[in-house]
Amino acid sequence: MKKNEEIMVNIDDMDLNGHGLTHLSGNIIKVRGAIKGQKAKVKIKKIKGEEIEADVVEVLERSPLEHGDVCKHFGKCGGCAYLNINYEDQLKLKEDYVKKLLDEAGIKDFEFLGIVRSPDAFLYRNKMEYTFGKDDNGISQLGLHVKGRYYDIVTTEDCRIVDSDFITCLKNVLRYVEEHGLPHYNIKTHEGYLRHLVVRKAANTGEILINIVTTSQINHDFSKLVEMFNGISLKGRLIGILHTVNDSYSDTVKCEKLKVLYGRDYIIEEILGLKFKISAFSFFQTNSKGAEKLYSIAREFAGEISNKVLFDLYCGTGTIGIIMAPLAKKVIGVELVEEAVDAARENAQLNGLGNIQFIAGDVAQKIKEINEKPDVVVLDPPRPGVNPKAILDIIKLNPEKIIYVSCNPVSLTRDLKMFNERQYKVEKVKCVDMFPHTPHVECVTLMSRV
Repeated sequence: MKKNEEIMVNIDDMDLNGHGLTHLSGNIIKVRGAIKGQKAKVKIKKIKGEEIEADVVEVLERSPLEHGDVCKHFGKCGGCAYLNINYEDQLKLKEDYVKKLLDEAGIKDFEFLGIVRSPDAFLYRNKMEYTFGKDDNGISQLGLHVKGRYYDIVTTEDCRIVDSDFITCLKNVLRYVEEHGLPHYNIKTHEGYLRHLVVRKAANTGEILINIVTTSQINHDFSKLVEMFNGISLKGRLIGILHTVNDSYSDTVKCEKLKVLYGRDYIIEEILGLKFKISAFSFFQTNSKGAEKLYSIAREFAGEISNKVLFDLYCGTGTIGIIMAPLAKKVIGVELVEEAVDAARENAQLNGLGNIQFIAGDVAQKIKEINEKPDVVVLDPPRPGVNPKAILDIIKLNPEKIIYVSCNPVSLTRDLKMFNERQYKVEKVKCVDMFPHTPHVECVTLMSRV
């Protein structure tokens, strides 16, 4: 095979990185966006050793998994990869993939509890980060990146994974900036004004926060925008409108200066009877009702902890620790990001919890400094997983149980193998679909000390 060669393939399998997989002449070809069961013409895009990547040129035969009920942006928008797959089949694909990874890692003799569906398969997201741009015809756009094209944006007004309040905010902000002739920021030239629109809506309280992110290249008065939104009918309750200034070159939402245009700079969400303050820049699970399922499983795996000390490592804004605290003797959370620790402390205070402590710093270092020893350790690391040195230090703590909450099955299985080789047996694994119509899946694992 050569680069740019076009070949006919049958898609035999899928991974959770948005690739269909086909086997040809002893090689595995990863086909971006392809679905198991399709027959397709594909173009070879990259050959690196045994790794071969390709793009779909034309679908010759549809997969039995496919259906046609998709939004009008599907295929162009880089958001949902699995929207054209029946939801039950999506769940089966994710469940099978996780089980396959565990089998390949040699994890044996444990209880695999399958996958828990998202309570809402559609309209489930509580946060959307939209980008300003223009299409090839010079028409203003506000939405998500075009699939495979870093600089191009499509206005996602028919999005199926957010409720109508997000679409209302998007359309009205786009109309406002067009009426005022405000230019979008060009990531290539670093010139322009409008960068992002971030909308957050608490699923259980209905509170809405709008954040306009711009550069400092224009001094615009957004008072008319506030007036406009005061006259707009929303299903939820608009709590705040913010203006964030970001002059960094990276295409991410950063805060160099923040101004509250209206209301307050945070919303309150309720999860399992507890309140959480979510600022414009706080990390919080983007599926609130799915998070309730995820944290309930972690709480169930912890078992009876009324006289136990629990460590919540990589705790972020402290969500899991705060949910465990009413049931535990004491909870200690450790997180590297100081701003997240500040938010965790504030959320603990908001819920009147006096038996929880949060420490800012590197997990591997801080757990050596804590005098108390945990009975239960909860791990909720970022996608790369747990540093191997930190795993060894966690094992030295000698907890009775370790509960590992993972957003990446690949790093999870790698870490479980290391724990398994060092006196911790995997007892249970349960998947949770927090992100319907995408390749992502969360897993909760219970390990016990042998």
